[in-house]
Formats: sequence, C-alpha cells, structure tokens
Amino acid sequence: FLSKSDLKIAGPMFHLGLVMAFGGHVIGVLIPKFMTEAAGIDEHLYHMIALGGGAPAGILFFGGFVLLLIRRFGKDRMAVNTSTMDKWLYLFLFLAIFTGCASTTLNAVQGGFDYRETISPWFRSVLALSPEIDYMENVPLMFRIHMFSWMAVAFLFPFTRLVHCLSAPFEYLVRSPIIYRKK
Repeated sequence: FLSKSDLKIAGPMFHLGLVMAFGGHVIGVLIPKFMTEAAGIDEHLYHMIALGGGAPAGILFFGGFVLLLIRRFGKDRMAVNTSTMDKWLYLFLFLAIFTGCASTTLNAVQGGFDYRETISPWFRSVLALSPEIDYMENVPLMFRIHMFSWMAVAFLFPFTRLVHCLSAPFEYLVRSPIIYRKK
C-alpha cells in the first residue's frame, strides 16, 4: 500500500549519510582545535580529512533525503499521510542539509573561515549551558542558517516522525522499515 521498494535505496543512503555527518560533526565541533594539533594534525590535514569524509556524507545524506522527499510527496497515498509538523520538519531538514553542504563546499573553495575557532567553542559553551555569544559575532550567514535549521529540527523532533529513532536502536539495525500512516 505505501511502497516499501523505494526505501531500499533511499533509506540506507539517508541514514548512512546522517551517521557519517553526525560523526564528522562530533569530531569537528566537539574536539577542540588544540587537541587535534596536539595529535599532530595540522590545519591542512584536518580539512583534507574533513572533506574526504564530509563530501561522501553530504552526498549520501542529501541524496537520500531528496529521494525520500520524492517518495513522500510523489505518491498521493504517502502525501496525505504527512502531517503539517512533518512538512515543517522537512523544510528545516532540507535547509540544514543544504546549508551544511553548501557552507562546507564554499569554505573549501574560498577558505578564510575557521569554524573551529568560532562555532566550535560556541557550541561547546551551549552544551555546557553557558552560551558565549561573542563567538558567533562574525560567523558567515550560511553557517548561521545551518545552525538555526538544526536547532529547529531539534525543537520539532518530538512532534514528528523523527521520534522513530528513539525506538530500540539495536533492533532498528536489523528490522524491516516501518511505514507510518496518519488515520
């Protein structure tokens, strides 16, 4: 009834890209610059590693997301089972993924912005519940949109289909995809 065959490619692409992107953000944002430098990773090597892992992650994440959107809105039966909150979620998720890929690409081509000296310490201060907003003063707009979009996704999370990721994570790895419907 609600096609499962489309999920065979789009679902794994999206989820693998998500896991890779999340892992890259943990390394890139949560690990302070002085620690990577102490490990012998200079600025150039760091960015080569980030691009080497980030480009495939972005392609998988964005490609899988677009395929899932086509599946969701390209079939009438799926579209009618999409709530308003899910539509808002898709908008912010699209913005977050797109601006993440775009800002990484632009920064690699143009250079000049070191997010590890601005966004990273700001994000760590937010996690410590003591935001230091001065770090965000000169952050380019694309990065700000990226962060705002992810914050919106985090806010919408409990009210959307994303709550599926809270279901038994180990069983999730081996079970068949679940089709969600609105009555």
